[in-house]
Amino acid sequence: MTATTMMETLSIKTENKFRTLVTKRAYAKGEVICPIPSENIMDKPNRFTVQIARDRHTHVGKLAALNHSCDPNVILDTETMQMIACKDIQKGEELYFFYPSTEWQMDAPFICLCGASNCIHVVAGARFLPLSTLEHHYLNPHIREEMIDLLNATKQNLTKLTT
Repeated sequence: MTATTMMETLSIKTENKFRTLVTKRAYAKGEVICPIPSENIMDKPNRFTVQIARDRHTHVGKLAALNHSCDPNVILDTETMQMIACKDIQKGEELYFFYPSTEWQMDAPFICLCGASNCIHVVAGARFLPLSTLEHHYLNPHIREEMIDLLNATKQNLTKLTT
């Protein structure tokens, strides 16, 4: 299946000015749904981009209608640049991903209303979440690198305080 054909299996639904991305077919857990567009790379985030590296963001076109959930059914893998089902997905189902899996610091933080038992309540980026929350989610390499840097900086600052 070509990238164009794969994108055609997705549909944007708009209701009361609220956009959602739904699938026109079923997907099994682990199945690639579509590529992540990477033709328009920028160094600053906006509401229509996904962070794909520490200082790189890509305008994702139709995927900008992907909403956040603390209990996602897809992951955005920025190493392979693919959207992958992380659960079995039924035809007509809305697609969601965990925004902090790609975003270190959100351009436009918001209140989460997903209702999941593990809801983080405020979606502002991985930087603002405890490791105990993040360890239960798929995280892209650039997010793991940022976390390690933050932990090392904290350790250095604590060392300075005790000397």
